[in-house]
Amino acid sequence: MPISFSAWHNIWHTEYLYAFAFIIIGLLLLLRCKQDWLAIVKSVVVFLAIALICACASFISYQLNLNLAARILQEMSVILTGILTIRVMGLSIFRSILPLLHVHPPRILEDIILVLAYIAWGMIRLSTAGVNLSGLVTTSAVITGIIAFSMQDTLGNILGGLALQLDNSISIGNWIKVDDISGQVIEVHWRHTAVRTRNGEIVVIPNSMLMKAKVIIVGGEDVPQWRRWVYFAVSNTIPPQRVINSIDKALNQAEIPLVSRHPKPQCVLMDYKDGLCVYAVRYWLQNAQIDDPTDSTIRVHIFAALQRQGYALASPNFAISMTTESLEREAHLHNTELAIREHKLGKMDLFSTLSHEERQHLAKTLTYAPFAKGDVITRQGDVAHWLYVLVSGEVDIWYEVNTQERKLLTTLPAGRVFGEMGLMTGEPRRATVIAKTDVECYRIDKPSFEHIIQSRPELANEFAHILAERNQQLVAVQQNGNHNNHAQHHAKILDGIRRFFRLG
Repeated sequence: MPISFSAWHNIWHTEYLYAFAFIIIGLLLLLRCKQDWLAIVKSVVVFLAIALICACASFISYQLNLNLAARILQEMSVILTGILTIRVMGLSIFRSILPLLHVHPPRILEDIILVLAYIAWGMIRLSTAGVNLSGLVTTSAVITGIIAFSMQDTLGNILGGLALQLDNSISIGNWIKVDDISGQVIEVHWRHTAVRTRNGEIVVIPNSMLMKAKVIIVGGEDVPQWRRWVYFAVSNTIPPQRVINSIDKALNQAEIPLVSRHPKPQCVLMDYKDGLCVYAVRYWLQNAQIDDPTDSTIRVHIFAALQRQGYALASPNFAISMTTESLEREAHLHNTELAIREHKLGKMDLFSTLSHEERQHLAKTLTYAPFAKGDVITRQGDVAHWLYVLVSGEVDIWYEVNTQERKLLTTLPAGRVFGEMGLMTGEPRRATVIAKTDVECYRIDKPSFEHIIQSRPELANEFAHILAERNQQLVAVQQNGNHNNHAQHHAKILDGIRRFFRLG
């Protein structure tokens, strides 16, 4: 059968060349979108293949004098080619050209404009085919009203999603709270917004609910810090200013991950209740995902700071009657604890020369002082007339060259003492000590030690010798590697001990 020129003319339009040119230009512009480019090319190939099949089927139908079928297939080819051209050019504008102009419209706006363009193209083809659009619009308006009434919830969700993306009130990556739901926004769709909770669950929230409910954004680019509250209670027999000062000092000196330094953590008195003082620590969290673990760390620091001051968290008020058995048990535990303390002191070189009775005296006067990881135990330059016995954990000894630089001298394990120069000579702290782990210490104050050294002044020389040996590393750092004469250093420490304890 000879090929009819009229059949070629019916299926081929010069507009195809323009369409193909626009598609190629659009694909070249979309090369910037490396992640989506292959998927776009695959969809283009599929659409072109379908359009080509329709065109070939239309040509064959014309050859077989199946004119109606040929026109329908030819119209399908034109519509598909037009839709493909609109899609490729629309994607190239929204994903390549506008980003180059530093304009980043939401994806939902891109979808809406493309859908409207598809509808406009369809109406153009219907008008070309001779369809009366005025009657179609009137009929479709009635149908649209019926559909809108029956799908008002779905349309509400769609319009809500459009509004959320257009005003950018909720963005992907934000941490939000909606009623009892708390998590990170991972997707914003036409109908719903997906939120991943801290438990790993994905909660689908209808967009209409987000438009009606109160949404709290607790983390994101616009909310880099989130203020948290940690409550605790202490007996009202303890002056509030002492509690507040102790907690503020401990938290402001501690190095706690994810806790902002500006503004600083702050302890405030919130209420008086049932014979208790209710306090709260307010701090700013820098990562909304790590909320409960950071609250827990703050509570650990609060607990340790209170124990160092000899305070305790408030207990429920009950009437308790002590029995003889419980009193005997308390006495037994107290004696056992004293024996353990005396034994640990005897193993330390600084106290090994003391008699059994002198170590017992020290053991009775020890003050329990726990510290949480990151706590600054002593600060270089501070004056404090006591030393610490490290019972458990590890501490780092830092020498601060200036406000911007410091050197790690050593890490002390359990069983060591530090701060001995402050106790023995009254000198300011010569290094900063920071808890590397959670640690437990016993504190020995000057009044506890003064009785021993004044009763046996000859101990001053032995302590000076031990301190001179232990401080050689710090002296070398302070003097840029030049080791001071040991005898001179020993004499200086001995003179400091005698003057501090008024030994004559």
